[in-house]
Amino acid sequence: MRRRRIGTSVIGTGTGMVLLVTALAVPQPALAGPKVGQMVTGPKVGQAVAGPKVGQLVAGPKVGQVVGGVQRVGRQDGPPAVDPDDIRFQRRALRTGRPQEVGLLPEYVDRLRADAEAYLTPTPDHPNFPTYAGAVLLAAKDGVVVRHDALGMAVKYESVGPAPGRVGVELPADQQIPMRRDTIFDLASISKLFTTVVALRQVERGTIDLDAPVVRYLPEFAAGGKEAVTVRMLLTHTGGLPAFAPLWSAYPTPEAREAAALATPFAAGATPGNQYVYSDLGLIALGVLVERVTGRPLEHLVAAEVTGPLRMHDTGYNPAPALRHRIAATEYQPYANRGIVWGEVHDENAWALGGVAGHAGLFSTAADLAIFCQMLLNGGEYRGARILRESTVRDMLVNYNAGLETRYPDSDRGLGFELNKHGYMGPLASPVTFGHTGFTGTSIVVDPLSQTFLILLTNRVHPDRNWGTNTVARRALARDLAYAIPVRPPLGGTAWRADDRDGGSVTLTAPLRRAAGRAAVASFRLWYDTEPRYDVLHFQTSADGGETWTPVDVTLLGLTGRWTAEGSVTGYGGRRWWQALAELPVGTTHLRWSYATDATSRGRGVYVDALLAVGTNGLLFSGEGTDATRFTATGWTPSDR
Repeated sequence: MRRRRIGTSVIGTGTGMVLLVTALAVPQPALAGPKVGQMVTGPKVGQAVAGPKVGQLVAGPKVGQVVGGVQRVGRQDGPPAVDPDDIRFQRRALRTGRPQEVGLLPEYVDRLRADAEAYLTPTPDHPNFPTYAGAVLLAAKDGVVVRHDALGMAVKYESVGPAPGRVGVELPADQQIPMRRDTIFDLASISKLFTTVVALRQVERGTIDLDAPVVRYLPEFAAGGKEAVTVRMLLTHTGGLPAFAPLWSAYPTPEAREAAALATPFAAGATPGNQYVYSDLGLIALGVLVERVTGRPLEHLVAAEVTGPLRMHDTGYNPAPALRHRIAATEYQPYANRGIVWGEVHDENAWALGGVAGHAGLFSTAADLAIFCQMLLNGGEYRGARILRESTVRDMLVNYNAGLETRYPDSDRGLGFELNKHGYMGPLASPVTFGHTGFTGTSIVVDPLSQTFLILLTNRVHPDRNWGTNTVARRALARDLAYAIPVRPPLGGTAWRADDRDGGSVTLTAPLRRAAGRAAVASFRLWYDTEPRYDVLHFQTSADGGETWTPVDVTLLGLTGRWTAEGSVTGYGGRRWWQALAELPVGTTHLRWSYATDATSRGRGVYVDALLAVGTNGLLFSGEGTDATRFTATGWTPSDR
């Protein structure tokens, strides 16, 4: 395929080619950075880390780091990396606008609504039931809300039939209530983020120490040998507490339930800081802790210190009965003698604790949550209301569980927030992308590198949690918003892009004009962003016409230095184009890029462009010239975005 022409008059069999080959073939010094695919040891849970502490002054970005998605000039050996120090906060107030105003592709932004509507009925990736009865979505970039849609029904069912069918029994049509853009949702575990914020405000004031044992503030927490569990461990879910306990059914009063939550012993075999177990009980304890330290109820703290200053008027606990018509219904719970839960918190333990708990209980709208997300992108401030210091926001986004990744691959967490979760963040994921989900079907994803966020609020448990999770929809919408951010080939025209496939392997092959001689070098442009460890791009050569393949090292060059990928790349690619160079073994007849993905999540993908191969025996391949039509593409297609 002939796309654009790059002159090759300076590349021939004479001096120009020899100089190019000589320059590209100079041996590179040993790299100090980690090898591709090697596990990078991060800070141990509870250990002091090099990143900023809450309340500590934060130094500016280091030379060579990524700032707001753009790398600064300087030396950087090793694969690209990004951490919270690299985030550039912007002071923006939300407004409505068109996708083009912020550089988004409108066709992908429009897909958000279409794809969200598709899940109102069974789909191939959620085949037995609708994913949810209704949803509200909100997408924004650079402070501009580019979509805010309501679809489906907020209240649709009155009950559920018996197993195994679990058929939903619909209300009469005149009693069903459509979703509105201002529909109020039970946020479920997104409530944990608000508990986190009020706790961190106390850290800023010096009344809570993240690395102090919880028993300093809650002496009764020592029951079960938990004296060494710290506040930070509650926030990172590494304290060793069990995931759940049926407080609502096992104890008769809210006071007894709270006491039982604090007295719960370790999970079997657990020790403080040595494992990752996502625990509601840990956040229940944190909620009690901030109440004890401040002498104020949690709902008052959230209102006075977060939602009030931010003017999140539709956010709070135990919504008034007068708001019921605006609230999305949740689950049919006959086992708790509740019927269809509507206007009350869905989580049984939060309900049994009076509707307010550190782990669940908050209700909100998409518009209110957009303010919360933008406040974090602004570095803790919105419209003059300072909620957190910038240094605190950065500290929230350090991956304190990096040392646990080998044993717990899904453990990446900052303080309260989940990090880099491709499972629902999709191609918006990065080492500093943060968010959270809620059991009722809610989620937020915030990508500070692109200054983008996505809110998806659904009533997926209405009428029955056994109808399944809505993660497939979360991932699909995250993919739409990520693809709305174009990846432009650096020289214009089109590049080769690996097709989006789960559980597949796709190849792009370049047959050389002749077998490579001495000092043969291939040069190409590469852009990649994949799910770390699970989706891998392999660089390969063949010397027998493509019958067998051998890995080849590729050196990646950028403004910040160079590093060598030993046959493959995976994970975060810096969201930038790299100049790639590979020394071709003598006798090479073919060069191939092979991209393999696992069965579910994906990153933004892989792009290859501007291949040029030369050697002492002349020009071997010109991907932008006469050889443009000679590629063999299986699962790769031309793309200009």
